[in-house]
Amino acid sequence: MSVSKLANAPSDASTNGAVVGCLPWIEDAGRVAPNDARALSKVFFVRLRELDEGTREFQYARNTLIEMNVTLVRYAARRFRNRGNGEMEDVLQVGTVGLIKAIDRFDIDREVEFATFAVPYIVGEIKRFFRDTSWSVHVPRRLQELSGDIKTAREELGGQLDRTPTVTDLSGHLDLSEDEISEGLVAAAGYTAGSLDTPAGDDGRTTDDITYARALGERDPGMELVENLHALAPLPDRLDERERHIIEMRFGQEMTQIQIATELGFSQMHVSRLLSRILTKLRTGLLTDR
Repeated sequence: MSVSKLANAPSDASTNGAVVGCLPWIEDAGRVAPNDARALSKVFFVRLRELDEGTREFQYARNTLIEMNVTLVRYAARRFRNRGNGEMEDVLQVGTVGLIKAIDRFDIDREVEFATFAVPYIVGEIKRFFRDTSWSVHVPRRLQELSGDIKTAREELGGQLDRTPTVTDLSGHLDLSEDEISEGLVAAAGYTAGSLDTPAGDDGRTTDDITYARALGERDPGMELVENLHALAPLPDRLDERERHIIEMRFGQEMTQIQIATELGFSQMHVSRLLSRILTKLRTGLLTDR
């Protein structure tokens, strides 16, 4: 049945001899030709405005509009096909979300073609998807958008200047300060992350023995000891002379408790109690002074 016949079909006729309310039944709306979909969409939008949300006919009209215009999603998604085939299914899904938003917000009285109205919604949803999911490092949205502007400006200026544009060139072209341009360039590095298994040699070597993972330094356990000793340094001055002497013998001369006891004429038990008291005093000072 032609579009004109479908649009004007009475309540007892359609392609299958069935209707939903006053709308013709379309068996496979996704296979309607674009030109036919454009004309049919107007009919469905007019009826959709008259229907109560939640009714069977409203759901049919809305779902049919989505299926008939899904070609707009595929059209808008083409410009993002170089982002990787693995993400195209996700792109089509989020693009469909944009299509649904456009359908829910479209006003037939504005006399604007639905395709003209819907494509910006679809593209915006897809761009938002890439902005929120494609960056390897979380970067504020402002810097993500700035990085995109810088990328476009570099391509334009590169063709005009026949060289790689400098920060000054980009600053003048985008009417931004050089600090803002530098910030955007740094942020752009967060779009992709390199593998730690990437060869780290500067001479083009590709041996698996020299990778960033092997070249990266490890945490030095001695650094924490240095920090603790630095914090502890002023605390012995708070001890009396005998306490400092005991600490010197035990940790400076590495004498045993028995040797210290013999040196001072004390019992080993008494030396042990003195050391415990002195260390508690130092530990308390170390924690409270930080």
